Amino acid sequence: MQDEYRTVARAGVHETEVNRSRFRCALAPAATEQEAQDFIAAVRKEHADATHNCWAYVIGADASVQKASDDGEPGGTAGIPMLQMLLRRDMRYVVAVVTRYYGGVKLGAGGLVRAYGGAVGEALDALGTRTRRRFRLATVTVDHQRAGKLQNDLRATGREVRDVRYGEAVTIEIGLPDAEVDAFRAWLADATAGTAGFAPGGEAYGDA
Repeated sequence: MQDEYRTVARAGVHETEVNRSRFRCALAPAATEQEAQDFIAAVRKEHADATHNCWAYVIGADASVQKASDDGEPGGTAGIPMLQMLLRRDMRYVVAVVTRYYGGVKLGAGGLVRAYGGAVGEALDALGTRTRRRFRLATVTVDHQRAGKLQNDLRATGREVRDVRYGEAVTIEIGLPDAEVDAFRAWLADATAGTAGFAPGGEAYGDA
């Protein structure tokens, strides 16, 4: 697994104009290829009257899925430049749809490449990006008496508390960088006088 990846901060739209053609770039995070395809379908439906709805998406922290479409523009002038812009910016789990409303002036192949790639780049700048980092999930089990203080201490030291469950004991799920697991065990033993349980689990990504 990759240690970290970048994705778009939020779904949104940014529009630009090139020689009277409108280029409207819709960006969104997409956890799966199906999510990306659903987003594309929704934009195509909303802008069914547009000249073109070109798209590209990258799924997987290692960019294992990369797809793009020119949607009727000359081959290689729209979808691929959009995909290349996403990859150049190290974007993952993201889908981009550029809707073009033709303004009457032909841009030529080079102009189209610049326009479609540029529309994605400008949209990324406008909407912002965020970094997601790989964490080791871990479960801390502690008695009710110590649970409140421990949760406060965890948050005060910048630990990511992902879930808290109350039963006979209190179970707190946290996320830790792999490199900090041993140091955290020692800190936890000290903070709870050795009374807390600790069980490392699988891996997940969270905001860096």
